[in-house]
Amino acid sequence: MFDDFDPTGWDIDWNLLVYDAAVSALVVLIAVVLSYTTYRLVFAVVNRFTHMSENDVDDHIIDRVRGPIKWSFIAIGVTMAAQLDESLGLLWEPFAQFLRPALLGWIAYNVVRGLTAAMEARMEMHSDPVSIRSRRTRIAVFSRIATFAIILITIGLMLFSIPEVQAIGTTMLASAGLAALAIGAAAQPALKSLIAGLQVALTEPMRIGDLVKVDGDAGRVEEIHMSFVTVRTWDERVIIVPTSRFLDDSFENWSRLSERLTGPVFLHLDPATTVAPIREEFERFVRDHELFDGRNIGALLTEAYPESIELRLSMSAKTIGELWALRCETREHMVDWLRENMPDALIRHRLEVPGGHEKAGEAASP
Repeated sequence: MFDDFDPTGWDIDWNLLVYDAAVSALVVLIAVVLSYTTYRLVFAVVNRFTHMSENDVDDHIIDRVRGPIKWSFIAIGVTMAAQLDESLGLLWEPFAQFLRPALLGWIAYNVVRGLTAAMEARMEMHSDPVSIRSRRTRIAVFSRIATFAIILITIGLMLFSIPEVQAIGTTMLASAGLAALAIGAAAQPALKSLIAGLQVALTEPMRIGDLVKVDGDAGRVEEIHMSFVTVRTWDERVIIVPTSRFLDDSFENWSRLSERLTGPVFLHLDPATTVAPIREEFERFVRDHELFDGRNIGALLTEAYPESIELRLSMSAKTIGELWALRCETREHMVDWLRENMPDALIRHRLEVPGGHEKAGEAASP
């Protein structure tokens, strides 16, 4: 049965194999050189047009997409060369199925980054801090949403280039109803975070840079992600708060429309204190202070207790930071002024014994 077996048929012509490999390498090299040259020529023309434009958006986009487009030109050149060389096509085509969606996703991702950088650069032209925080928040949220969508679609296209994955996808499409229910149930937290991020960007209950108070801690909003928000407090702690928390629960936003606030300083004094001199000194000090913006000032007796009275000194400033400094300096000045000019106004705990103690009186008598 082995009479017709010819062992010479299994011999490999190494010379022919080396020759084919050399030809394929030369074709690839020529394709890469021509593609790179074409890329340089095209971008030389594009750069000329962008320099003529007064808008800086195209400059940011071109700078971001320069790298992925360069590799896209090279990939296109190698693909065209693979159509001329059959052996090169057998090696290149399986790899190109992964490379094409990856390059498209890379280009789309850099376009989003370029648009984000351009909008942030133009945002600096606005002088209104509230408008700047609003734009920065929307840019951050929508850019993250676009980036997430690009990455998800790119990975999906890359996976669907695998035949086994395509077969799984066809089976899932056959039972689309059950698959939709299962995916919806599994992705409920992610979808909730996505919707919460969109609501934050559209309704703007808080923005990047806003001073908020959550769970008794006050701090600046540093980052707004799809699933969480970072708040940095004055002592440099970072509080991580779920994004949906700002929509489901109440919180304080101290800079919603502007940073102009009115803040109090409370003085607890002796009930026998005369308030008029204290009010006069307080108003004199605050009106002469450089941080006072001239909007609100007042000294009111807000509470009266058996052993003390509460005097509320209110003042205003242009920013939250200036208001905090003004309150601290006012508090320090008023305490020093009371100590020097009205020491009896400071609270002292007294023990009054009308008529004295019986035994003390008997011991004192001769």
